[in-house]
Amino acid sequence: MSSTEKIRKLEIAAGINWIEVPEVDLRVLCGCPADCVKHLMKRGLIANTESHGKTFQTGPNAILLSDVGLQNGQFSNLSEFPVLQMLYNQGMIIPGHPGNNGHKPLLIGHVDQVAAQLEYIFRGNYGLSSVNELKQAGMSNKEAAEMMDIKLKFAFGSIRGSRELVETRILNDSPIDIKQGVTLRRRDINIFEFSFGNDKKVVDLNLPATVTYEAPYPLGFHNLPREYFAVVHSGNGDGWDVNRPSMASILMFQGRIYLIDCGPNINSGLQALGIGIHEIEGVFHTHCHDDHFAGLTSLVRSDRRIKYYATKPVQMSVAKKLAALMTISERDFSHYFDVEILKGGEWNSIDGLQVKPVFSPHPVETNILFFRAMGVDGYRSYAHLADIASRAVLNKMLTKAKRGPGIKKERLKDVVDNYMTPVDIKKLDIGGGMIHGNAEDFRTDKSKKIILAHTAKPLTESQKEIGSGATFGAMDVLIPTYQDYLRRYAANFLFKYLVDVPDHLVRMLLNQPVETFNPETIMLREGEKVSKIYLLLAGTAEMLDSRADFQGMVSAGAMIGELDVLLNKIPTETYRTTSFVTTLTIQSALYQSMVEKLGIVKKISRYATLQDFLLRSWLFGENLSPELQTEIAASMKLEKWGKGLKSRGIKKNTLYIMKKGRVETVFAGKAVEFLQSGNFFGEDTVLFGSKPKKKLKVLSNSEVYTVPGSVISEIPVVRWKLMETYQRRLQFDPTERA
Repeated sequence: MSSTEKIRKLEIAAGINWIEVPEVDLRVLCGCPADCVKHLMKRGLIANTESHGKTFQTGPNAILLSDVGLQNGQFSNLSEFPVLQMLYNQGMIIPGHPGNNGHKPLLIGHVDQVAAQLEYIFRGNYGLSSVNELKQAGMSNKEAAEMMDIKLKFAFGSIRGSRELVETRILNDSPIDIKQGVTLRRRDINIFEFSFGNDKKVVDLNLPATVTYEAPYPLGFHNLPREYFAVVHSGNGDGWDVNRPSMASILMFQGRIYLIDCGPNINSGLQALGIGIHEIEGVFHTHCHDDHFAGLTSLVRSDRRIKYYATKPVQMSVAKKLAALMTISERDFSHYFDVEILKGGEWNSIDGLQVKPVFSPHPVETNILFFRAMGVDGYRSYAHLADIASRAVLNKMLTKAKRGPGIKKERLKDVVDNYMTPVDIKKLDIGGGMIHGNAEDFRTDKSKKIILAHTAKPLTESQKEIGSGATFGAMDVLIPTYQDYLRRYAANFLFKYLVDVPDHLVRMLLNQPVETFNPETIMLREGEKVSKIYLLLAGTAEMLDSRADFQGMVSAGAMIGELDVLLNKIPTETYRTTSFVTTLTIQSALYQSMVEKLGIVKKISRYATLQDFLLRSWLFGENLSPELQTEIAASMKLEKWGKGLKSRGIKKNTLYIMKKGRVETVFAGKAVEFLQSGNFFGEDTVLFGSKPKKKLKVLSNSEVYTVPGSVISEIPVVRWKLMETYQRRLQFDPTERA
């Protein structure tokens, strides 16, 4: 920073900036997506310092929120960990601490985003916050009272509103003073200008269309076999570990893939492991803290609702936190996930895989999870003990009183007994402090293998005597397989997709080679005739069209090259792997010969042109199966609009997609958005069933496709993008609400 500058600006990562005004001791984290704290640590903006004999951290003292809660499918505002870092790691809330100067962390932003963050922080601190909410989660009066007493002990005796922890500044259309003459104004959506003296700095928090928030650590690539019953270690760090993902695991059972928790940047982790979104059968959830929760957005990037497994208290607390972030109803959780409630303390059978969730004391509703499956020598088992409390902490919480903050002796004994249950493999939290575990508590554990996790620190010599570490992507096989699950997947897909094709011809297609492609390999190149059709069985690939500045993603179940073969055209796009990819590779001549002999070319390719159009749109260009593409294409109708004001004919619960032409949307008599080919409108009517409120002006003769809302409203990845678009467009008209 030059001597004439008063404001220091740093670009940290995509969608994250740093503004510092040393003269008034202002340090603003601009944008706070998942793992932003780790990015600041890597840049040295959060570092250890010492004062008055105490070691603590430096860091931001204010956060500028994104105007929109979602960008390119990911949460833009996740202030939980930055606020925790300020309160505890910097000491802003600790009495007598050198970092406590009487000021609270400052949240700055649009009124809707500030309100959403206050509720989200509250749910992140407490989960379900009253006896009544605990009873709504299925607890008896006695159990709810007992759980509330434990929760209050963690909360130092009282539930505090978020405004007691943070200060806020609402940024409207006019500049505001945020600290001692430092002013901030919004120049446009997500574009902000800081001013102090004669110095000005502009911060742009908008993500380009093809850019996502970055993971702070490299992961490499892994090519995992699909096993009968195995554990893949997808995270052993915590919310502060700059080198590793947060504690999580992946279970494989009979070739199906289940996630245990879904922390930040889970999409990067899955990509590194060669797992496509369509391969995920379900997610088991322990609790709602961000380092176990923030990756939920990646799981909705599918064309079907992924199964969500949790006990009712955990599911309710997660739904409340997600609803706060999205400013939606808790009921909307079921639009994105297929919720299956687990019975706590019991073995629940899920297609042969058994899981037992068990209560674990924590500030929010939390379960440790036990899994088992039958092998030739009996059950083999895995236990996932995320966010447990140490025995020292639990003993301090012990109370003999009938009511009041604390834990009863009988409950404490049950908790410790559950923690010490012997299994084949046990992964446990050793993060320490008030709300995490201690490795020494498990020195006498009889489990065959213990894996130590949920820490950013290297293991001590003493800890190494107790348990093992696990690198990212390492796999422990509990029951080996003797089956080819990927070929079985190919068979299931083709028999369902080619429903009118005789079985013997489908088996002919199945009798083709299975290939594995390395990451960053071009599978199909623009301008080259398609000689092979690739049915993706595992991994992910991107579809690129540089001329149209378009990028789409495909996962398991995609048929790369099929549309080009059916339409007998040279591809105008390139497909490139983003992970290890496994495919069933079908010679295009064989496929074309089959459909021609059966006389079904016209039937199969009837909607191919429309499918091709859909795949090139932002809304439908990600992870839609061929079957679903066909269903959407079959529902599309073409309308031709002449120039002028379009005041009639706009239907309720209908999405409109521009094929060609130009249309502008009008709010309060002012043109605010221009729509061209691939753009859409009507998202509000599809999401909420409301009547259309937008006025449309057709600027040139246009062709517009209509899609009934009933066809697309329950496709998670489409609904998520509709919601993102709706929230961004609200900025044009703050009075419009669902």
